[in-house]
Amino acid sequence: MAERIGLPAGYTLSRHDEIDSTNEEAKRLAAAGAPGPVWIVADRQTAGRGRRGRVWTSPTGNLMCTLLLRPGCGPAEAGELSFVAGLALHDAASALLPEDVVQNVKLKWPNDLLINAKKASGILLESESVGGTNVSWLAIGIGLNLMHFPDDTPYPATSLIAESGQSLTVERAMAALAAAFDRWYAIWQQPEGFEAVRKAWLQRARGVGEEITVRLSNETLVGVFQDLSSDGALQLKLPAGGVRAITAGDVFFGSGETNQ
Repeated sequence: MAERIGLPAGYTLSRHDEIDSTNEEAKRLAAAGAPGPVWIVADRQTAGRGRRGRVWTSPTGNLMCTLLLRPGCGPAEAGELSFVAGLALHDAASALLPEDVVQNVKLKWPNDLLINAKKASGILLESESVGGTNVSWLAIGIGLNLMHFPDDTPYPATSLIAESGQSLTVERAMAALAAAFDRWYAIWQQPEGFEAVRKAWLQRARGVGEEITVRLSNETLVGVFQDLSSDGALQLKLPAGGVRAITAGDVFFGSGETNQ
């Protein structure tokens, strides 16, 4: 097994050479009664998944992990943790990359990390509720391209080594991510905590105040990325007037990207 991964106090680690997916393992641990929080890390995944059921390429050398939590909140609040994960990724990447690259690290709604306008990560949240109003558990799956990236994606992709020329170990990246998540999770847990998360996310986001294209399942919209609502929805100002709240969709910047 590889070198030890340092985690913040209170977190446990489940590490695997190979697994179907870290999110699936989180589900199994939750079903077995694991209390969490536990970080599940795999060197290889045979069935990695991204948003909307997309395949997530999982070559050895990239960071593939899932955090199993029992946050004690409803589904809407649990969804806010996608933005916590995004902030954690931004902070981790900023700590791992050279200063001249850090200025080009941005967040893309709803939950992608961009480096020099190319996607370097993905986040997938899954949860389950059994009676009551709170989720029974939440799995926050995170993939971060350290050494490799796919070349056949709808949005341009990259890796940390491609942007910096510096190789990074899974252990170092995982430690940075876990520490950053713990900091933002503590902020989120405070009264009105998501407002602080929302503001911090907007400060790191690409495209705020600019024209963007949003692909939905049944239509494509063009408008100005005006704001994030109090629940994390993208507020899209439409050319004909009015604002549309977008809760799910793929964002592209400029006319060129929409054709990729």
